[in-house]
Amino acid sequence: MVGIHDLWLFIVAGLLLNITPGADTLYILGRSAAQGVRAGAVAALGIGAGCLVHILAATLGLSAIIATSATAFAILKLAGAAYLVWLGISLLRSAGHTGEKARVFGQDTMRKVFLQGFMTNALNPKVAIFFLAFLPQFIAVDAPDKAVSMLVLGLIFDLNGTLWNLLLAYGGSSLARRIGHLPWVARLSRQLAGGLFLFLGYKLAISRS
Repeated sequence: MVGIHDLWLFIVAGLLLNITPGADTLYILGRSAAQGVRAGAVAALGIGAGCLVHILAATLGLSAIIATSATAFAILKLAGAAYLVWLGISLLRSAGHTGEKARVFGQDTMRKVFLQGFMTNALNPKVAIFFLAFLPQFIAVDAPDKAVSMLVLGLIFDLNGTLWNLLLAYGGSSLARRIGHLPWVARLSRQLAGGLFLFLGYKLAISRS
């Protein structure tokens, strides 16, 4: 298949990586809890679109520049960290609100939900490095067109990840319907989400690779 080997292993490894909690998972669950399954699904699609940026970058070789240029990597890394920290601070500042405002995220337009999901993924340089390091392992040495092989693998990874994220959106919405009406639960969820985004931003900022 277009110079790809061990596709089943790639799919399994990709699914295991997708279900590992991170900023994307946190954002989807937060949006689902705040605005329902539709917002969670839109957030998942935004994250999937952000992932496409890294897939195209890896296919075109741009990720190699990020991997070899300390300056380029540092700039993108700090931009992603700053965005996560901004999300965290915004959530913590509004944690004291009650009623509808006590939800993890506000009642934003679907366009904003999509764009925030997009940026959460697209501004993470580690995703770019991941694709550059992970995808080539499943491309045959004698592949007729390695760029096409990398593109196909990336799209498979993104599709599987998006399907998982859509399941998360549904699960987050279902959970919110059961416990979201409790003010202290909503306040605590916002505090936890804000703290986790701050931690993820800090961790990304100080990481060396």
